Amino acid sequence: MEQTWRWFGPDDRIQLPQIRQAGASGIVTALHHIPYGVVWSVEEISRRRDMISADAELALRWSVVESLPVAEPIKLGEGNLQPLFENYRQSLRNLAACGVTTVCYNFMAVLDWTRTELGYRLPGGGTALRFDADAYAAFDCYILERPGAEDDHAGDVLDRARAWVKRASEADKSRLLATIMAGLPGVFDRYDVPGLRKVLDRFRGIGREELRANYARFLREVVPTAEEVGVNLCVHPDDPPRDLFGLPRIVSSADDLQFIVEACPSKANGITFCTGALGAGAANDVPAMAARFAPYIHFAHLRNVKKSPDGSFMEADHLAGDVDMVAVVTALLKEQARRKHTGVSSWRIPFRPDHGHELLDDIGRGTHPGYPLIGRLRGMAEIRGVMTAIAAVNKLPV
Repeated sequence: MEQTWRWFGPDDRIQLPQIRQAGASGIVTALHHIPYGVVWSVEEISRRRDMISADAELALRWSVVESLPVAEPIKLGEGNLQPLFENYRQSLRNLAACGVTTVCYNFMAVLDWTRTELGYRLPGGGTALRFDADAYAAFDCYILERPGAEDDHAGDVLDRARAWVKRASEADKSRLLATIMAGLPGVFDRYDVPGLRKVLDRFRGIGREELRANYARFLREVVPTAEEVGVNLCVHPDDPPRDLFGLPRIVSSADDLQFIVEACPSKANGITFCTGALGAGAANDVPAMAARFAPYIHFAHLRNVKKSPDGSFMEADHLAGDVDMVAVVTALLKEQARRKHTGVSSWRIPFRPDHGHELLDDIGRGTHPGYPLIGRLRGMAEIRGVMTAIAAVNKLPV
């Protein structure tokens, strides 16, 4: 599998030579400075691509776009969407013209990945990302005060949420809001509590079926262009895979993935297989899903989570959480072998370590939440070892 690394561009505290030292050859990045819905021009794409490949000694390439964002009106299905669809199609054409042909995106409404704590302390002083059901319920019910929110949380969680709010300072509440917003890298909207209420109100009346219909329309509009120009689109699962703040999540389960691949059948309509996002769902058998949807997987995020019965979870060591990473990597390597055997030219599946722990000299360095250098380096090394061992034992191409 191609070893890749997420890089947030020239302002990232982690620079390209360090990424090469970590062992990656592919860069996963996006043009975060371009607003949602605006065309990515050939000039902007070329500038970023050439920046990545400028040092021949590093031998890096722009392997995957993460992400080419979907504008909120498309998710809402509101207004004249044809200009937004055409802008997305043109961005795909421009990426293909520049040789970047794997495009990750998501269809999460309003919020991207969501956590309640960015610095959960680990033994020895490292930190991890964590989603705490009590803090989330406290925010949803008693800070955001979303109508009907209490119906979405178990009674024991609500009791602990009320206790959380009672002991929380205003600084604690502000920190929780900032943490919930932290999953949106780059130049995206940030909201205060009234602003978040306002944007959530826009989705009132948009349930699961309506959002699915809007997503299927998006696929029908853009997948044919992706197929025409040789781009593989790959949707990222919801993170966490549950409804949030009354917003439906529709990329959370095996049934959801089946709906997506059937909504617009095409090689260009694929999946970013994120073991952490899917692994946070108690009902998800992640290795079985990897095997079932292997032909549609164009990109993989390999990370692990440790879940609690109340819906809380934290980012675990890459090989130490609830997801059987050995089984997942085995499924991906077998799929690679199938592709190579059937003559697929780009048969390697790019993967990256995801959401590493903040460790050692990275503590306090100020990297993007979940994206420190040393924690991801550790994850990359662990996955690389698993991958190499499985390939050797089963005589599979790496």
